[in-house]
Amino acid sequence: MSQLSVHSPIGDLTISEEEGEIVSLDWGWSPFQEENEILLKTKFLLDQYFDDENPTFDLPLNPHGKEFQKNVWKIMCEIPYGEILTYGDISDRLNSHARAVGMACGANPIPIIIPCHRVIGKNGKLTGFSGGEGIETKRYLLELEDTFDNLDDNLKLPS
Repeated sequence: MSQLSVHSPIGDLTISEEEGEIVSLDWGWSPFQEENEILLKTKFLLDQYFDDENPTFDLPLNPHGKEFQKNVWKIMCEIPYGEILTYGDISDRLNSHARAVGMACGANPIPIIIPCHRVIGKNGKLTGFSGGEGIETKRYLLELEDTFDNLDDNLKLPS
C-alpha cells in the first residue's frame, strides 16, 4: 500500500492506494509518504475540490467492504456536487432500512471522494459523520458545495 498525505481546510488527510486503486482517505498524517501517479492525481483533485472548483473524481476506487456497503457507496458516488439524498432515499433504492444505510455511510473508507457528507437524515437533519470534527466537518463540506442554497424549500438544514 502506498500513501500520500495532504493538508486541507478540514485537517490533514492521507490517501492510500493499492495496485493503482484508491482504497482509503483517512484523517491524519502518515509517516509513510510515496508519490505515484494515482496518489498525485487524487491530491490534485482534492486540492481543486477544496478550492471550490467542483472536480470530477474520476479515480479508480476499490473501497473494502461488504456487498451492501459497496451498493450504498455506489449510490453515494452518483449524488451530484451540491445536492443531497437522505438515508431513506438510498434505503428505498436498495429495499433496505435507513439505519443500515447510515451504518454503511459510517463505514465509508473513502469520504469526500465517495461523498457520504451528501447523505442527510429525514427532514434535513444533519446526522453523523465519522471524519474530522464530525457534524461540523459535514456542515463545512456541504457549505463548500453551496448545498444549502440548492435545497428544496421544504428541506431546511438546522443551523
